[in-house]
Amino acid sequence: MLFIRSAILTLFFALTLAGCSTAPPEGVRPVTSFDINRYLGQWYEIARLDHSFERGMSDVNATYQLQDDGSVKVINRGYDTQRQTWKEAIGRALFIGDPGTASLKVSFFGPFYGGYHVIALDQNYRWSLVAGPDRDYLWILARDKTLPAEVREQLVSQAKALGFATDKLIWVEQKRTDTN
Repeated sequence: MLFIRSAILTLFFALTLAGCSTAPPEGVRPVTSFDINRYLGQWYEIARLDHSFERGMSDVNATYQLQDDGSVKVINRGYDTQRQTWKEAIGRALFIGDPGTASLKVSFFGPFYGGYHVIALDQNYRWSLVAGPDRDYLWILARDKTLPAEVREQLVSQAKALGFATDKLIWVEQKRTDTN
């Protein structure tokens, strides 16, 4: 019985690791001439494709901090509207290749990494369009809690042209002033 349980766990972890892709979706190119130092700091989530780990969250933001070892500490925070409490997850990001290309792998759960690819970026680092390892993951982020309508439309059009289901984007409320 112990052997069967061990074999099942091994199979589960092997399948899970196989499903944790870090490459960008086919046909999606990360930004080049990327400067991680300019990307550091706080970003607000303007829109996202829905996933269970963010479902029901408002006021979501991410803070990126460069670590001494060259990795990036990722602090994701959001307000769980059902439980009426703040939730926080801390992860670690590493460049997949050249640090001048905005393609990283991020882990919030030990050895399991997923792709984080900046696919559009304002020249002043005021907004970004981020894809995950496939077209089920997409975020529009900004340094401010809102984006001008023309920028939102531009980013949605770009994402749609790349095959993302932009009609399923959730527009995130950023109205809370409490941070605890």
